[in-house]
Amino acid sequence: MARLSWSNPSVRSAAYQAMAVAAVAAVAWFLVSNTLANLAARNIASGFGFLGREAGFAIGESPIAYEPQDTYGRALLVGLLNTLRVAAVGIVLATVLGTLMGIARLSRNWPVARLAAAYVELMRNTPLLLQLFLWYALITETLPPARQAIQLLPGIFVSNRGIKLPLPADSLGFDLAGLGLLLAAALSLLLAHLARRKRHSGGQARPLGWTSAGLLVGLPLAGWLAGGAPTAFDVPRLQGFGFVGGTTLTPEYTALLFGLVIYTGAFIAEVVRAGIQSVDRGQWEAAESLGLPRRAVLRQVVLPQALRVIIPPLTSQYLNLTKNSSLAVAIGYPDIVSIANTTLNQTGQAIEGVLIIMAVYLAISLTISVLINFYNRRMAFVERQ
Repeated sequence: MARLSWSNPSVRSAAYQAMAVAAVAAVAWFLVSNTLANLAARNIASGFGFLGREAGFAIGESPIAYEPQDTYGRALLVGLLNTLRVAAVGIVLATVLGTLMGIARLSRNWPVARLAAAYVELMRNTPLLLQLFLWYALITETLPPARQAIQLLPGIFVSNRGIKLPLPADSLGFDLAGLGLLLAAALSLLLAHLARRKRHSGGQARPLGWTSAGLLVGLPLAGWLAGGAPTAFDVPRLQGFGFVGGTTLTPEYTALLFGLVIYTGAFIAEVVRAGIQSVDRGQWEAAESLGLPRRAVLRQVVLPQALRVIIPPLTSQYLNLTKNSSLAVAIGYPDIVSIANTTLNQTGQAIEGVLIIMAVYLAISLTISVLINFYNRRMAFVERQ
């Protein structure tokens, strides 16, 4: 039995930890009690009961139905969905851009490598907020008004009011096509997982490129045909001083998304470049000695090994992109920070508003970390017994 003496290192360690916990608890109790006392002295209500009251303000863009008569809770939900919308799309596009730029920096083509390096250095060394102001000004100041909109393709118009896109009409066929696409993506991931397990066990897996392509094309097409093969689209058309119909990528959303993708893509490019360079040069030489072209060596030999180095720092870049989306308030995009600021200004519930913002970003960051860490564990080297 351990001797209860101060000279015992275990006893001292437990005592120091208990004192540290007590000190933190005392500070927390002081801050909370002092805050509640000050709020009561100023007749300021506390709590989250305001979430059920009428908001009374409009929101510029919302992925769900919202009216000023709705509650503050629904307004904050709109802000959350707007944040998730820009973060999810931004992560995908920044990953693609960063991967391409990281590979381009290692290209043997001198102009390609130098241009990629110039992009990385320029974007990494200028503030993101300044870049957002630049993209927003370019969209709103240099593009023509709606009546003189530039038609890029049939049904696609660009103006200082954003990008107008055609939208599939509400029909069963398009719904089934969307479900087919999701099912095809899930099956492709499952087949890739089974093929990877077979390779790790010493077997030879069949190439899945054509199989995945067939699923991604065939299942949505089958759903579309099963739903009656609809062809109707809600195409935007000019009416009065603006467009009606279709869907709109607003200048605020477009500038924020473009800025986040361009900025974060530069950091991801350096992560990808470092990961590729971490692979021993002998791997390149051994693969090229077998007659594989350089592109195949990169795709089949180098990148699978580099992923184990790339994924951990890539997680940080995804988290940075998500948290940097809070700068949307500077250009008027109604994300969770913007709507929470409006809410706390109207209700005076500043502490609750800040807590809601913190909880949202904490939940999103933890979710991203869990998903990427799970994938990282699947990609990690497993020592054979």
